Amino acid sequence: MSGNASTARYSALSICLHWLTLALLIAVYALIELRGIFPKGSGPREAMKTWHFMLGLTVFGLVFMRLALRLVFRAPPITPPPPAWQQFLATATHVALYAFLILMPLLGWLSLSADGKAIPFFGLQLPALIAPDKALAENVEEIHETIGTFGYYLVGLHAAAALFHHYFVRDDALARMLPWHSRRGRTTAQTQR
Repeated sequence: MSGNASTARYSALSICLHWLTLALLIAVYALIELRGIFPKGSGPREAMKTWHFMLGLTVFGLVFMRLALRLVFRAPPITPPPPAWQQFLATATHVALYAFLILMPLLGWLSLSADGKAIPFFGLQLPALIAPDKALAENVEEIHETIGTFGYYLVGLHAAAALFHHYFVRDDALARMLPWHSRRGRTTAQTQR
């Protein structure tokens, strides 16, 4: 392999932010799904909702850092290169994921604003984006929940594609983003078969 290590894999910061985003998404979904264990208005239920909001807004901030990194560091090429139709689908999925990561927290923020509720963020209170409007709050919350359901499929598709590339196509699409897996090791293993 003649490629240089900095172009063979995503940058360490990109890898870190990718997996941190995934961990936060798992927490955001878990908090909102598990809140139903507790009765409405109870302390634990309200705490879970607050953490859902705060972690969702953390994802909102991280996505802009990730987008900036994509502008600074080009995505390393997949070896061997996939067909053009796979490249197109991968690009479309990444665009959808980034739109999802921006839209969902923004809709949550809008929903809280329209509901006249505080927007908590780790001891701070963020400003409302719009004036209170209960009907609008219900509509925005419904859209937020619908897109949230779509998010399960979108993240699942992304993960399934990475695993498909790793285990069936046997290229380095996934290895470029794994913190513990070197591209050199994958390429060496492939050539020994």
